[in-house]
Amino acid sequence: MNDDLPALAARIDRTNELLTRMLAEVAKTPSTHAIFVDAGYLYAAAGRLVAGTEDRRAFDLDAEGLIEALIDRARSIFADSRLLRVYWYDGARRRIHTAEQQSIAELPDVKVRLGNLNANNQQKGVDSLIRTDLESLARHRAISDAALLGGDEDLVSAVEAAQGYGARVHLWGIEAPDGRNQAEPLLWEVDSQRTLDLDFFKPYVSRRTSVHDATGANRPSREAVRFVGAQIAAKWLAARGRETLAELLPGHPYLPGSVDQDLLVEAEGILQYSLRGQADLRRSLRDGFWEHVQTQY
Repeated sequence: MNDDLPALAARIDRTNELLTRMLAEVAKTPSTHAIFVDAGYLYAAAGRLVAGTEDRRAFDLDAEGLIEALIDRARSIFADSRLLRVYWYDGARRRIHTAEQQSIAELPDVKVRLGNLNANNQQKGVDSLIRTDLESLARHRAISDAALLGGDEDLVSAVEAAQGYGARVHLWGIEAPDGRNQAEPLLWEVDSQRTLDLDFFKPYVSRRTSVHDATGANRPSREAVRFVGAQIAAKWLAARGRETLAELLPGHPYLPGSVDQDLLVEAEGILQYSLRGQADLRRSLRDGFWEHVQTQY
């Protein structure tokens, strides 16, 4: 039996060596996070907070700008982590994308997942989609952190499933004008909580107050908006200096929230037209801005 001890010791040493290598590789692997957005909660809570109504038909939501702001916020919270993607959960009749949902689906790093809408325009199946994705990504170690923007108690099982595989789930909520718009059991279950306030959503939600907003009368062309984006970039380059704009390049195609808001406000002043809720025009504006910046570096 003593003759077997050296072989056993060698096997133990080999096992320890393999474990050490594995832990070293894990330590070098960057953390990954994803953002999960329950659009039903988002529209209802943000609409009530900014526009005073939960009726989607009464206000415009600049989904592209808001998604970029959420990505920017996550980047500041998970500083040493990379974004996997944004998951956007919404309802649609027969799961057929609306024009707005299609434009969101075309955004980089965004995955739109659709549940059904019943006769009362209530979402069905969205919570189960969130649970499936959260659990699957956590099980396969595709994410280490999940930022969940939602408030339904039915999401508790999704949180528990992800946590069971070692992922941390961070609940993001929307400021409620009165009371609370997230279920208490959900608040108890998550690893951390954050509330996004009125100032965060103001740039991306606007109430429809005129025929001009609803019909798109006098709507500028994409090329015209793209030109304005390039025009503003040239102006900023002269005023702010090359170093300031060069700092934006690593974040392409995203702009920091404050910079994106400045670009939007200045463009609206030049165009004399609101770009809130106009995802295609907002994209053209940023495209024009980036095209000019990239020609200078």
